Amino acid sequence: MVEFIFEGEVSALCEIQQEFVKNVLKELGINDGKVEIETVGKPGDNYAANVKRIVTKKEDKVFKMIAKIAPTQEQIRQNLNTAVCFLNENNMYCEVLPKFTQLENNANIAIKERLKYAKFYGSYMEEPHEIILLEDLTVSDYIVLDRFTSLKDDSIKLVLNNFAKLHAASYALKNFEPETFECFSKKLFNIWELFANVPSMNQTLKDIVTGVVNLMDEEKYLKIVNEIMSDTFKEAVAMSKSDRGNNFSIINQGDPWTNNILFKLEGEKSIDCCMIDYQLSKRGSPVADITCLIFVCTDFDTRSKYFHDWMNYYHSELEKYLNHYGLKTDSTYPRHQLEKDLKSYARFSLGQSMVITSLLIRESKDAAKFKEAVDNNMPIEEIMQTINVNLLDETTLKKLKNKVVGLIDSFFELGYLQE
Repeated sequence: MVEFIFEGEVSALCEIQQEFVKNVLKELGINDGKVEIETVGKPGDNYAANVKRIVTKKEDKVFKMIAKIAPTQEQIRQNLNTAVCFLNENNMYCEVLPKFTQLENNANIAIKERLKYAKFYGSYMEEPHEIILLEDLTVSDYIVLDRFTSLKDDSIKLVLNNFAKLHAASYALKNFEPETFECFSKKLFNIWELFANVPSMNQTLKDIVTGVVNLMDEEKYLKIVNEIMSDTFKEAVAMSKSDRGNNFSIINQGDPWTNNILFKLEGEKSIDCCMIDYQLSKRGSPVADITCLIFVCTDFDTRSKYFHDWMNYYHSELEKYLNHYGLKTDSTYPRHQLEKDLKSYARFSLGQSMVITSLLIRESKDAAKFKEAVDNNMPIEEIMQTINVNLLDETTLKKLKNKVVGLIDSFFELGYLQE
């Protein structure tokens, strides 16, 4: 008798991964049935992993889960630090997030007030066939919002609330179990810092900067792109060193852009959210999460209207959740330290935001060129050239220019840059 019949995009999983999926399904009490492999999202939704939906059907019963599958092309793995990304996420789902839940339980925090994250069904971590299996949150009516549209105030506040929970739990761990906190922190690697040691990534950054510089008309924007965007990897190294010796550092989610956050809607209003990607998790300042979210996922007008309100909201939510653990913001993460970190992180935050924006602004047809080059096993130089800004069409270039100018204007408006 055949236990499972794989259908759909079966080639996405090698034999080892298929066997692993079968074993996980058996552990979940599913012993046979059709296993259909489906594509999730479109090109540009994810660069570091191949994401599939695994749908198991038997008679009238359907079970769904998400598979994050590592690329096997060695040059891509080296450039994107694939093994480290998957180790980071595995450590977060296997150790860090369950520990935070334990701390929440010990503090008698109501379940509805706890940090939400997808159920972890298992992982296979032997290189180069890493695969992580997670809950499919779309079953619970969570959706991905449009990555080309600025997140609204209600959505940003939901994510900031989640950050307050994540960061408060991290501070609790740091205070009550410092050795465990240090152990977890050392297992998480700063991917942006690692990029500084990859020659082809540095060349890619130079090419992106050149492309963005060519879009700028005014000297002040051109100068900032040249000076700040060019130093993004160097700033990542400097900030990482600072974070390791920083009394206020916590464990970051690390990559809070729109596609890594699922929202539940009531009409057009976001009423709940769940962060789903922890591949870039690391030790860092709380503002590393906050600034990435705000500057990558919102536009100038929205930031101009709500930025200070968002900072007040985040800090008040952090205070509320720290209180559950018997901790106070005055000694744990005072408001003046938040303001200080926003300024000290400004150069890296702006550089990071401009780099990420240059990648996320791409339409699916543009992002598909990267995937096609990887699938065709092209030389790494040719693969990385597919994300060259100069290859984008006029409409996309205009959007990119407007986004970068909006980012720089926000930093001027907030006083993080001086003319």
